[in-house]
Amino acid sequence: MTKLGIGIVGCGVIADIYCRNTPRFADIEMRACADLRADAATALADKYGLRACTPGDLFGADDIDIVLNLTVPNAHVDVSSAALLAGKHVYSEKPLATSLAGARELSALAERQGRQIAVAPDTILGPGGQVARRLIDDGEIGTVTAGTAFVMSRGMEHWHPSPTFFFQPGGGPVFDMGPYYITQLVQLLGPVARVLALSATGIEERVVTAPGPMQGQSIRPQIPTTVMGLLDFEAGAKVMYGASWDVEAHGHKPLELYGTKASLRVPDPNFMGGIVELGTRAEGWRELPTKDHLFGAANYPFDAPIHANDRGLGIAEFAQAIKRGRTPRLAGGLGLHVTAVMEGLLVASQENRIVTIDERCARPAALSEEEAGSLLAR
Repeated sequence: MTKLGIGIVGCGVIADIYCRNTPRFADIEMRACADLRADAATALADKYGLRACTPGDLFGADDIDIVLNLTVPNAHVDVSSAALLAGKHVYSEKPLATSLAGARELSALAERQGRQIAVAPDTILGPGGQVARRLIDDGEIGTVTAGTAFVMSRGMEHWHPSPTFFFQPGGGPVFDMGPYYITQLVQLLGPVARVLALSATGIEERVVTAPGPMQGQSIRPQIPTTVMGLLDFEAGAKVMYGASWDVEAHGHKPLELYGTKASLRVPDPNFMGGIVELGTRAEGWRELPTKDHLFGAANYPFDAPIHANDRGLGIAEFAQAIKRGRTPRLAGGLGLHVTAVMEGLLVASQENRIVTIDERCARPAALSEEEAGSLLAR
């Protein structure tokens, strides 16, 4: 069957892994790339045999069916809007937008244009999340009543060469890392009904120590760098959610869910694999490795693999869904809902109130091993 053509807008570091992985999948072909920096587009095109062009030319190209938006988050609305208006489907890196208003705008535009818009992370389609999903759906842990989710570190200035954006509105630990954790929770538990939170800025001045043009410069955060929230899920579960860039060290697992029959540890949602753990009071914790599942083998970093990182899986599933006329797992309002939850946490902490999440979504369908295998090129 004919493959859908993909055009990248935004030729930064993340574009490399998408280009590297695309040939593995059955329904997609990387064809062109564009960037405001012509030299970046040319370099990526030369490396992977693509056509370098301007964003405008890419939006107008007849052989491009899906625009892969890899621009910086603050440009997501403008770039995705231009692609949708040109009649393209859009798959965007996370977050869908840096505000709920922007996410609403994109979702409404996609509906008016009759196009699909989906958003990363596709890590939830990997076996770390899908094995955990099957345990929940099969009743192995009973009814989920509570849980915890923690993503905490000492911040971005120690490794990122230009970290200013992370400490401005649209950045911060919730909008930067929240998509991984909240999207995983939604695919495991369904949509969130309401949130509440407290926030703080733990370190008022950050010194950039990462090598690069900003090394030695100071940054004053304009957003909270610690947010401690509570997610109240429509199905009844209450999940504590902690996101912070003010933490030197901690001992929390990324995700734990507590059911009426057993507890469940879900591996780091920043990656696709890892070890799922099932625990009971009588038997303790039992490990369920996912390395032998599709997309569960360690392959990243490329020179010394320790994580499963098959980025591109989401856009492959997106393309197959478009061709078959069904709703893609990472579309259908999922990105809008996650954005509403993230902004809700910030609003709740700033206004000291409970925020109701009006933008609901359906729980994404599970991805079986057989379905995952159907995405691969033969």
